[in-house]
Formats: sequence, structure tokens, C-alpha cells
Amino acid sequence: MAGLRLGPLLRYVDWETGSRATVWVETTRPCTAEVRCADGAGGTSPTFAVQGHHYALVVVTGLTPGSATEYEVLLDGRRAWPPEESAFPPSTISTPAVPQPDEAGPVRVAFGSCRWAAPPADGHGHDPIGPDALDTLASSLAADPEAVRPDVLLLLGDQVYADETSQATQRRLAARRDLAEAPGTEVADYEEYTLLYDESWRDPDVRWLLSTVPSCMIFDDHDVIDDWNTSAAWLRDMRGTPWWHERIVSGLMSYWVYQHLGNLSPDALEADPVYAAVRAAPDGTETLREHAAAADADPALTRWSYRRDFGRVRLLMVDTRAARVLDEQRRSILGDEEARWLREEVLADRESCDHLLIGTSLPWLLPHLVHDAETWNAALCRGSRGERWARIGEKVRRAGDLEHWAAFPESFRRLSELLREVGSGTGAPATVCVLSGDVHHAYIAEPQWSGSAPGDTPTARVLQLTCSPVHNSVPGWIRLGFRFGWSRAGRRLGRGLLLHGRTGAPPTRWRRTGGPWFGNQLMALTLHGRKAALTLVQAKAGPTGAQLETALELTLTPEE
Repeated sequence: MAGLRLGPLLRYVDWETGSRATVWVETTRPCTAEVRCADGAGGTSPTFAVQGHHYALVVVTGLTPGSATEYEVLLDGRRAWPPEESAFPPSTISTPAVPQPDEAGPVRVAFGSCRWAAPPADGHGHDPIGPDALDTLASSLAADPEAVRPDVLLLLGDQVYADETSQATQRRLAARRDLAEAPGTEVADYEEYTLLYDESWRDPDVRWLLSTVPSCMIFDDHDVIDDWNTSAAWLRDMRGTPWWHERIVSGLMSYWVYQHLGNLSPDALEADPVYAAVRAAPDGTETLREHAAAADADPALTRWSYRRDFGRVRLLMVDTRAARVLDEQRRSILGDEEARWLREEVLADRESCDHLLIGTSLPWLLPHLVHDAETWNAALCRGSRGERWARIGEKVRRAGDLEHWAAFPESFRRLSELLREVGSGTGAPATVCVLSGDVHHAYIAEPQWSGSAPGDTPTARVLQLTCSPVHNSVPGWIRLGFRFGWSRAGRRLGRGLLLHGRTGAPPTRWRRTGGPWFGNQLMALTLHGRKAALTLVQAKAGPTGAQLETALELTLTPEE
């Protein structure tokens, strides 16, 4: 008899028709998965197999626009979800009203990144890095039936940590192989990746949350390995190890199954040849291995980025890891095709978009000293001060994790110009927000384009909104470093680095307008018409359990 190993995860809800959604599950054996809704909507799908595991992505049709309906999951006709005597409210699928009425309600977008999902090692509930913000959000929503739920949850990278496993996972790895051999306590293959998702998504609170709040995901480095694709020299070194090929292929395979498929619309799934081939095969392992290996060998062959529309809110989730060009003389965080796709989607039909969200795991605007250090380092590695400094630069790059947008100066310039362009002139959105994580703190930064021609000065409010971690830590000395990075002294030091690297000043100036905030946290945007508001909540331990405390409430657009 088939059982439910992971899920259900409510992934795609169709804001164009209000009548379709997708629900992802992992089962214990081959079966037919069915989603059955209280209002009569539903869908079925046979499972597909990858390396002995069984999955289904069920397309639910017949949903009523503008409604919320409870659903259950059946496997071969037997109910598998919700569990008997569940302590959580029923899982629901909420759909927008279509067509959108003149007074459509707000779109609520919650986001964050960097969730190390390991349970407390002492087994007594004490968590040395503090309460998990995703767990705390789930428990607060479950406890209050009247609580307003996000319309979508954006997970902006490091959903799993392939290179930082918990003690519980390490015990499971040790039962399979000798941890004294590389890659040691890091995951080695697809089966070990499944252990990470099991640890992360089996958490009861998170499991319920992801069953009832739609989610969009994109990877960052720890989903594969710290500083993934930092440089051409880094990649050569990794490819020289006996374990790297299996790691990267398994990482991309597992990302495709556990995260990427759910990002796609039913129409995109129907047109995807890899999805069709995997589903048609008795076991799709080899098909998926070939796809992952090809994606690693030539990133231009695969697009992990995607677009979602929520009424008049446009979301572009951008791959800033796998799509990189690493040649030092033409370094780019996005390849040519990926950059072209982003530009076309940003500028397409601007009049239909009140708010533009660009999800990129790596912040565009960093603390000034950090930005200048990365730009200086990129110049050294490119040879601005000769071969000796280039070798030193590569060592500094890896030691300091200098591999954000600023470490790809031409990409930084192009993105800055693109954001200024989309935010300027007739038909510009009310806000353009770059949503990011990675750096284990939260802040707001705002560009300043003084001196531009009148038509080139944005009328939209352009912002960098950075929020991480969901559940992780940052040492005290790094906190001090980030604070110093925003300071006047930090700016002066950064200018000195730019002079040494023989690079000019950044093409865009910016200032910090909020933060930094440290702790386990989530940001949420409320977008209503051309109005926008931002909230930052932090998970705090209390005498009766963890609670979300509001650290910031901010209106982003002028009051009418």
C-alpha cells in the first residue's frame, strides 16, 4: 500500500484563470496520486520514478475563482492527507478572482532564504540558533483561523545545505559509506540529497505550511556547495576532484524534482520534453542524469529562471548560480541568453504591471565596503595589477566569499541600467523591488540616480530588499563587519580598494534606508493597486513558545 513520504506541497496557483493549481508529492511506492477538493475540483497523476523514489505533480483543475477550498490527497484511492487526528487546520487551495475586479484585493508576498533545517542536536528542543522563522510562521497561522495568509512564499535559496549536514543526517550517511573519505559529511549523491529534503520538509509545521501556501523557489550555493561557481579556477579545482561530478549532477537532478517542477505552470509542464520523457520512462533516472550533466556542461542549454504573474504583480525569479560565465575576461553572472530573457521579461508590456519583483538569491546592492571589495577583487583577478596580484585575488575571492553581483561588474552595471530603464517614463511600475537573501541579515537599500537626464530618472521606487536567514546564524564578528561595511569609514576604505584595483566608481550610488537586522526572519510585501507596504517579522523565543515579532512596518509608496 502506497504512503505519503513527503508533501503535499501546494506549488503553482494560476492567477490567469483562477481555476488551476499544482500539488507535489513524494510517495513510498508507485501509485496514482489524486487531489480531491471539497468544491468538486481535482486531478490525478501516476507517479514517476527517479532512482528508486516516486513522485507526482498533480494538476488540479475545476477550481472556483475567488474561493478557498479544502483538499485531501489520495493514493490509489486511499486517503493519505491530511493525517488522521491532525492538529493542524485543513489544507486549502485559495484562488484569485478572475477576471480581476476593479477593486481587487492585495497581493501578499512573503520571502526569505537560508534555512538550515536541522532539529536541535540536544534532543530537548533548545535551538542554539534560535526559532525557525518558517516554523514560527506556520504555528502562528495554524493557531489563528482568521490570520491573513501569504498569497505566495518565495524561498530565495539555500533550501537545503548539501555541504553542512546535521548530526542526524550524518548518522544516516555513515550507514551508507565511510565518512573519512571525500566528500565526508557532505552529501555525495541523489539518495543523500533525498535525506536533506526529508529532514527539511517532514517537519510537521513546515509540512502543513507548504501544503496550504503556494511557494516559488530558486537555488543558491548551499543547495549544491558553498560558493558554487565562484570562478573558472574554482570550477577547475572542483572538476579535478573524484566526487564533484556526482555531486553536481545529483544536486541538479534533485533540484529539478523537488523544487524546479513546482515552479512551472501546467502549460509549461505540458510543453517540457524532459518532464515528458521522465514520466514516460519506467525509471527516469538516466534521462534526468543526462539532462543534469548537460545543464552543468553548458548552462545555456537549460533555463532555471522563470516568470510568475499575480494579477498586476510580476515576479521574475533569476538563476544567479548555474547561468554564470566564469572566464575572467568576460565574467557575467548571467549568460547572454539569460540576460536577454531577463531584459525582455522586465520590459515586456510595462503597462500591465503595477509592481515588478526580481527574485535573485544574491543582493544587487550590498554594504558599500563589501561591494567595493568585490569590484576591486574582480579587477585584480582580471589582471589589472599583474599576475601576482591575480593569484592573490583568487585566494582572497574564495576566502571572503566575494562572488555577488558586484564581483561581476559588467553584470552589475547592466542590471542597474535595466532597473533604471524599467522604472522610468510613462507606464513605469509603482515599485521595482529586488528581493534577495544569502548574507544572513536583512536591510533595505535604495539607489540614487542623480545627474540623469529627466526621462532617465525613475518615477518608480526602486529598492533592494534583502532578508535572511530563515533559520541560521551569523557570528558576531561578521555582524560587526556588515555594520562597518555601511559606515563612512567603510566607504573610505572601499574607495581606497577601488583606486588600488584601477577601477572606477560604481555606476550607481545607493544608501541604506533600513537595517541591518539580525536574527531568523521573513519579509512580506503587501501590494494593493499601486500601493506597497513592507513588513519584517522575526522569530523570537518566549515562555509559551516561539512567536513572530514585528521589527518593521513601512509604507513604500506615497499616500494618495
